[in-house]
Amino acid sequence: MNTSKVIGSTLIIAGTTIGAGMLALPLASAGIGFSTSLMIMIALWGLMAYTALLMIEIHQHAEKDATLHTLAKQFLGTQGKWVASFAMMFLFYALCAAYIAGGGAQFAERIASFTHVDVSNTTATIIFTLVVAAVVTIGTATVDKVNRVLFMVKILAMAMVLTFLAPNVTESYLLSMPVEHGLVIAAIPVIFTSFGFHGSIPAVVNYLDGHTPSLRKAILIGSAIPLIIYVFWQLVTLGVVNQTVLLENQGLSALISTLATTVDAASLAQAIGIFADLALLTSFLGVSLGLFEFLGDTLKKQAQDHSRLLVGVVTFLPPMGFALFYPQGFIMALGYAAIALVILAIFLPILMVKKARAQSSSEHYQVVGGNIGLIAGSSVGVLIIAAQILITAGILPALG
Repeated sequence: MNTSKVIGSTLIIAGTTIGAGMLALPLASAGIGFSTSLMIMIALWGLMAYTALLMIEIHQHAEKDATLHTLAKQFLGTQGKWVASFAMMFLFYALCAAYIAGGGAQFAERIASFTHVDVSNTTATIIFTLVVAAVVTIGTATVDKVNRVLFMVKILAMAMVLTFLAPNVTESYLLSMPVEHGLVIAAIPVIFTSFGFHGSIPAVVNYLDGHTPSLRKAILIGSAIPLIIYVFWQLVTLGVVNQTVLLENQGLSALISTLATTVDAASLAQAIGIFADLALLTSFLGVSLGLFEFLGDTLKKQAQDHSRLLVGVVTFLPPMGFALFYPQGFIMALGYAAIALVILAIFLPILMVKKARAQSSSEHYQVVGGNIGLIAGSSVGVLIIAAQILITAGILPALG
């Protein structure tokens, strides 16, 4: 297998994983401490890598260009296909809502800092959404060109932030224990969402011609890169600010200003602001493009007359409405996205693998763990959904 293709696939998986969800990690972990969040991150990374390998096992029994919907229909029938489609759309909408809610607030601050004109969050949210909607509606080529530039600047900004914050880490902050045990469970859905990359697996399988050893390598290394970056990010954020202060200053804007104030560096505030803006923007571009293409394809299959403008309205209006009603809904929307991600990244792969193993011989590659692994993965999926339901019901504390 071409080494360049394997490296490229590894970076696709890493790039898909690292996004705006990274910004939510310190906010979700503020009340549970570094050591507890580290254990949760490692466990959830292991789970997501495991279910991704299950997807590779499933792809052995289908065409190399099979999509998630094709696989769901093949192994679970028409009902499975509809479940996959609904979960995909719910995930896309929830993520777009989270990025608009977070990006709108950030955009208002950028306008104020550059023009010295105060703009309401509502106006900033609408302008922010319209700008991204215009880029996505024009076409994928435009998104690709814009995203390449933004991604490179984002990586540079992230390196600057880590370099600025690292010397200011305080050991006592990292060793602090949870202040509220209910937050341990409440943090799981948000942290889980930060490890989502399964939507890119079919494209990677096709790109690597279904070569199982190369796919395993790309998935394990590609998913481990974000884990390492997340650990460093948690070190330099939870190690610089007291967790009690973080709990009192929830929200992206508050996180950025708190970090900058603690380190007392104006250049750091700018670097964190740029990184946060670009993390939101690149994630929003990628997810909204996926939702736009998904809805456009759905309308086309239903033989409905549609224009790209109509698809754009259907794509961006619902999540923008959520962001306008819940301007502080960044963490909330990521929590709801976790429910759809559990269905797509845990339940569907496990159900399809059970079907595939029952229908075929053991000559094909099988992920280690057997039925025990499948049961354990399903149990964690149930826990994540239950945690989000309890948060919604007010039984567990809400984050953000």
